[in-house]
Amino acid sequence: MVNRNLIRGLDYDDELMEQELAASLADMDPDDPNSLIAGDVTLNTIVVGKILRVDDEFVLLDVGYKSEGQIHRNEWDEHEPPPEPGQTVRVLIEDVEDATDMGEESRGMISLSKRKAKKIDDWEAVMKSVHEGDIVNVVVLRKIKGGLLVDLNGVNVFLPASQVDVRRPSDIGDYVGRTVECIVLKIDDERRNIVVSRRALIEKVREKQREELLKTLEVGQIRKGVVKNIADFGAFVDLGGIDGLLHITDMSWGRINHPTEMVQIDQELEVSVVLCGGGVFAVAIVDEFSVLSAPVLLHVLRPLGVLFGAFVCGHVKILAMVKGVAAAPAREVRAVEKRGET
Repeated sequence: MVNRNLIRGLDYDDELMEQELAASLADMDPDDPNSLIAGDVTLNTIVVGKILRVDDEFVLLDVGYKSEGQIHRNEWDEHEPPPEPGQTVRVLIEDVEDATDMGEESRGMISLSKRKAKKIDDWEAVMKSVHEGDIVNVVVLRKIKGGLLVDLNGVNVFLPASQVDVRRPSDIGDYVGRTVECIVLKIDDERRNIVVSRRALIEKVREKQREELLKTLEVGQIRKGVVKNIADFGAFVDLGGIDGLLHITDMSWGRINHPTEMVQIDQELEVSVVLCGGGVFAVAIVDEFSVLSAPVLLHVLRPLGVLFGAFVCGHVKILAMVKGVAAAPAREVRAVEKRGET
């Protein structure tokens, strides 16, 4: 306890006292209310400590003060080498035990954290090397409310569910454990919060691919694609920058109840381009009956001037045959009627 009567008797210069007080607080963060000084120990600072003793529950360290510091033994993860006397460790000074009853020269035990010190070091390292707009590799840790928690060089980062892919996956939990490439959308240094997006990066890459693909894409081409999304009416196949609709009727010769009977997400397919123009792209599966390079009309039956049926062969299937066997939609017959009508 400070003796105020003693201070008055010292005839101390007020201005000099304020200067000395300011100098003593120069190393403190004025914006951090928890950055306090306990005796000669500064809280919330990182120091290097030397391990003195290890027991089942605590690790005792010398951190350069009159009192030793201790860390819970469980702050060493299973994959880390166990702590041993003589090792040096970077630790955060969290608290100092009250030593009022221990005598004037006594000091309380210093509470330390190795894990929190590492988090601070990792964050500062990321702040020096990562900026908004950078492309980074992250490891998906787990599914959380609203998205995924991912690891960026030891720092926990948020990947919103809407930013996982161009089309939101049915279960974003499937990404857990995977390493994915993302672009940094936002960094909030004050709140220590980083938001990344995989979708924005995919869209950026796909836009360049789309521009190149549009220069060469034509009806009748055989191309490889990857199934990216499945709906009741069909599936969307990524041709490398452009999604083509694979309608359920263009998946099989026979009738199917749902597209999942024929295709799965991320499945690679060989498809034929059947529609290309006006921002609309459609494809059909290539199968063992695909023998020609483009749909060719073999014969049209037009008795009494009425279009009655046609023999047509193409990549996917016989589009139409004589009446009584099979009939194609009129739009398909008209589309191929321009080719070699007889």
